[in-house]
Amino acid sequence: MARFPFELTYEELLAGLDEFVSVVFASLESEFLILPKGDGFIDYETFGGAYEILKRATNGFTNCTPESMLAGVHAAPIGLIVVRAMLGFTPPEWAYMATQRTGIEVPQGVARSMDRAIRLKPRAPLGQSALTRDRIRALLTAACLLFEEGAPHVHPDKVHRLDKADTRGGLTDIQAAAKLGVSYPMLLYERFLGRPFAGHKDSVSELIGDSLEIRIEEALNAAGISNRKTKRAERVPNFDQAPDFIIPDQFAPEVVIEAKIAEDDGTARDKVTRVQHLGQLSAAGQPAGTYRFEVIACIAGRGFGIRREDMRKLLLATRGKVFTLKTLDRLIDCTRLRDSRTTTPG
Repeated sequence: MARFPFELTYEELLAGLDEFVSVVFASLESEFLILPKGDGFIDYETFGGAYEILKRATNGFTNCTPESMLAGVHAAPIGLIVVRAMLGFTPPEWAYMATQRTGIEVPQGVARSMDRAIRLKPRAPLGQSALTRDRIRALLTAACLLFEEGAPHVHPDKVHRLDKADTRGGLTDIQAAAKLGVSYPMLLYERFLGRPFAGHKDSVSELIGDSLEIRIEEALNAAGISNRKTKRAERVPNFDQAPDFIIPDQFAPEVVIEAKIAEDDGTARDKVTRVQHLGQLSAAGQPAGTYRFEVIACIAGRGFGIRREDMRKLLLATRGKVFTLKTLDRLIDCTRLRDSRTTTPG
């Protein structure tokens, strides 16, 4: 039966480093096919219903004016998200274009907040203040102007953002798409350019990482181990980059844990570098072969299983203390955490 790196002495790890890289690779799991919905997820029925209301309000986009669009958006606030999807813009991009085209300032932060508020409560009425109404009208006015213009000719080595199947020729193409639909190859091509679920994946990136952190937190709490879980981008004394968990606390750290999920090798490389830095910080100013605290890496995702050299670095930086979802049940017993246990398994 294969031994895991966290079961070894440092000398044993060094003697069979390549072998143990393969052992960790074999235990990695990836759940990139499944995403958490999180707050603000909009199902197709809600989105499609708002689209139909918007389509009726504009007579199939033949009467595409700020007033008609506004009527549709007031009837179904998610219609504002539909219009943004037609443009293919992010909220800040749309806010910028609205400010440029209408002269009414729409702060990019406000656009983000408005977009999220609608997604969180898709049936709640839009804000009724005069300022909010003016900003929404500015957004829709800019959209109507861009829809009328379509995609202008650009240099052959460039592509315009409105050069899409439904907006390339302006309102004519929008009306045709609303009436006839869009060809499947074109849908696939534009999906290829934009990556399926990319926007949603970005919006729930913290939740994806939380799934691993929750497992670690449950293990620590079950063992009665005092721990300090840090917040994202939090500044912690004595650490120029805060690890995800510090045991027992940042004032007298004995163990630090980095919980990292990576679905591509570039992201994995960056996260390995973070763990290496913690290893260097632990050894700084210490006699050779001794460390201020133990560094543990808990990892998941296919990104960590691509570059063998990165996994070697990770194993060396943690002196073998690398755990995956499959081996997380041994986190306490195979690290210094066992010395901090105050409860025994039931």
